[in-house]
Amino acid sequence: MALFRQACFKAISGQQKLLVPGSQLSNQLCLASNAADLKSALIEKIPVVQEEVKAFRKEHGNTKVGEITVDMMYGGMRGMKGLVTETSVLDPEEGIRFRGYTIPECQDLLPKAPGGQEPLPEGLFWLLVTGDVPTPEQVKGLSADWASRAELPSHVVTMLNNFPSNLHPMSQFSAAIAALNSESKFAKAYSEGVHKTKYWETNFEDSMDLIAKLPVVAATIYNNLYRDSASPCPIDPSKGWSYNFTEMIGYKDPLFTELMRLYLTIHSDHEGGNVSAHTTHLVGSALSDPYLSFSAGMCGLAGPLHGLANQEVLVFLNKVVDAVGLDATDDQMKEFVWSLLKSGQVVPGYGHAVLRKTDPRYTCQREFALKHLPDDKLFKLVSQLYTLVPPILMETGKVKNPWPNVDAHSGVLLQYFGMKEMNYYTVLFGVSRALGVTASLVWDRILGLPLERPKSMSTTGLKKMVGAK
Repeated sequence: MALFRQACFKAISGQQKLLVPGSQLSNQLCLASNAADLKSALIEKIPVVQEEVKAFRKEHGNTKVGEITVDMMYGGMRGMKGLVTETSVLDPEEGIRFRGYTIPECQDLLPKAPGGQEPLPEGLFWLLVTGDVPTPEQVKGLSADWASRAELPSHVVTMLNNFPSNLHPMSQFSAAIAALNSESKFAKAYSEGVHKTKYWETNFEDSMDLIAKLPVVAATIYNNLYRDSASPCPIDPSKGWSYNFTEMIGYKDPLFTELMRLYLTIHSDHEGGNVSAHTTHLVGSALSDPYLSFSAGMCGLAGPLHGLANQEVLVFLNKVVDAVGLDATDDQMKEFVWSLLKSGQVVPGYGHAVLRKTDPRYTCQREFALKHLPDDKLFKLVSQLYTLVPPILMETGKVKNPWPNVDAHSGVLLQYFGMKEMNYYTVLFGVSRALGVTASLVWDRILGLPLERPKSMSTTGLKKMVGAK
C-alpha cells in the first residue's frame, strides 16, 4: 500500500504515468489528472488514519471514558460518550466545528461561487471527507462530478409522480431514497463477495451518487406538490449543486441561491448523536447500503423533536402575530411568553440538548438577515424574541439553555423569499444532512466499525446493580 501511495502521488503530481497491475480501481485513482478528484484526495488519507486508529486502540483500548449514570440511561442517553464521529464535534459552550473549523471560519475559508459570499456546500463536503479545505478548482470538479451523476432512474421518477398529494413531503423523500437502492454499487459488490477492506470504495460511490440525486428528488417532490407537476429543468454541469437545486424549483433570485448555499452548508452535520446522524450510522453498521441507511435517517429527521422543529417555530410565530401582532411592545411580548410558559407550553426554537449558548447556526442566519432583509417584519419579531425570551427562561430556573437554536431562524428566511410551504422545509434539511452522514458512513467503512449493538437493561436489573431497595 505504501508503494501504491507513492506511485499515486507521483502520478497525480504529473511526475509519471503508472498502471498498478491487478487493480482496476487503483489504476483509475492513479490516472486521475490531479488531486482535484475527491476520491484521489481521500485515498491518500486512508492508510494514515487507519494506522493512527489501530495504534490508538492497541495502546488505549481498555481505557475507560466517562461514567454512565442511571439518569443518562433513562434520559435518552444524553451526555453518554459512545460514538466515534470524525466529521464534526459539538461543544456545549462553543458550538459546532466541522473538522475543527467553526462556521465563521468555514464561511471565510471555503470556496464560493463567482460573485457569491456564502460557502459552497461542495466545499464543506470535501472538508468533511478529507479534513482539508479544498481549492476552488477541486470544488468545481466536485460540482461537475455531482452534475454527471444526478439523473434519476425511471422507476423512481414514476414513483414520485404517482404519490398522492396528501402524502407528506418527507414520506415521499425517504421512500424515493429507499427506492434508489436499486442503483447501489455497494449492495452489488457485497453480493459478489467483495473484501471488507474494499467496502468503503462502493460506499463512497453510492454516497456521491446519492448526494448528486437528492436535489432532483427534492425538486420533483416540490414541483409535483406546489408547481402543478412541472418537471425539474435539466442540470447545468457548469453550475453548482445549490444553484441547480434552486433553478429546478423555480427560484431565480440570486440571493435565495446564496441563502441555500448557507443553509445547505450549516445544516449538513451536527456530530454523530443526533437522531438522523445516529440512525444513518446505526443502519449502516448492519452493512445496509447508503440509500437504505440515509432513508432510515430521514424517517428520524421527520420527527417534531428533530427536523420538523423549524416548522413548529413558524406555527408559534403565527400564534404570536395573531395574539399580539407584528408591532407588539416588549411588555406585550413578555406577557405573551409568560402566559405561554405558565400554560405548560414551551417556546419553540429555544434550547438544545447539548448547546449551552446561542447556536452558531442561528447567529450566521441572523447575520444574513441583518445584511439582506433588516426591515422584514417577521425577522424583526424573531429579533425581539431573541432579546426577550432568554432572560424569561432563565428567570424560570428550569432551563439549562435559554438561547435560540438553528430552527428559531431558518423558516423566517425561507418565508421572506416566498417559500411558504412549511411541510417542505424538512426536505431541505434532509438534502443538507446527507453531506455529513454520508461522509461519516464512508469513514465508518474505512475504519471497519462493526455492527452497533449496545447492551440494554431492565429497571429491575438496574436496581440490583446500584443496590436500590
